Amino acid sequence: MPGTSDKRDVAAVFRERLIMLIEQRGESFSAFADAIGVDRSALSQFMAPGSTRLPRAETLHAIARTCGVSLDWLLGLIASEETGSETVPLLETEPTSDQVDGQLHAKWHREATGYKIRYVPSGLPDLLRTEAVSQHEFSVRTPEGVAAKDKQAREQLDYSRRPETDMEVCMPLQRLQIFAEGRGVWTGLSSTVRRHQLETIARLTTEMYPTFRLFLYDERLIHASPYTVFGPKRAAVYLGGLYLVINSAEHIKALTRHFDHLIRIADIGPDRISDHMDRLLGTAAP
Repeated sequence: MPGTSDKRDVAAVFRERLIMLIEQRGESFSAFADAIGVDRSALSQFMAPGSTRLPRAETLHAIARTCGVSLDWLLGLIASEETGSETVPLLETEPTSDQVDGQLHAKWHREATGYKIRYVPSGLPDLLRTEAVSQHEFSVRTPEGVAAKDKQAREQLDYSRRPETDMEVCMPLQRLQIFAEGRGVWTGLSSTVRRHQLETIARLTTEMYPTFRLFLYDERLIHASPYTVFGPKRAAVYLGGLYLVINSAEHIKALTRHFDHLIRIADIGPDRISDHMDRLLGTAAP
């Protein structure tokens, strides 16, 4: 066990580096406390002159992950971030499947509770997809694929209905047009199923507004790969069977700015989604 003088030295270095990180991020004291998931009063105690108090392990990890630094550097075990190994990696990869995907998303959503979720889907948003559409899209993979996707959709829908939820989704308006016409991956899907899906989107987006907001942009203006930003905690870019998980605060902010640009250029906002679905229903012919 380290002695009192050792702990005092570690706490002093930690305090200096924490102050440096807050200044580098250009955030208020309260905003930084929110970003790492602690009370402002607790953060004040860690930073009080002469204090020997150090955060719990999960708080230290949250600071390191949010700021993109290693625990070794944060605690003064190494002098330079360039010479130390990353205890909290800035980038990770997570192999996924239909079964694993739901578990990962459930975990990431739980850890981001209270923060805004920004979501660019690879197809239709999971929480808005009907069971019949899941059957068409995922039954060719594995028999368990449809059940896993339906479970994921229900869990995300339940999450989005919680009062503390704040979720925004951006997707190309052309994707819904292609779906309504039954083209692309939706070739062979009956007009009855397509119409029910469009009606479901209109109903759920109206029901969940304003905690859930869907924006449609013109894909001719910009391309967006599928990704999700879980507040300041992490971002995950979907590569198909693999997630690129981003823990660096700088890169999370870059993806957040990209998402906010999608919202700025959106042709159709949340208040017009229901009317747009009504127009698409006219194109959902057999």
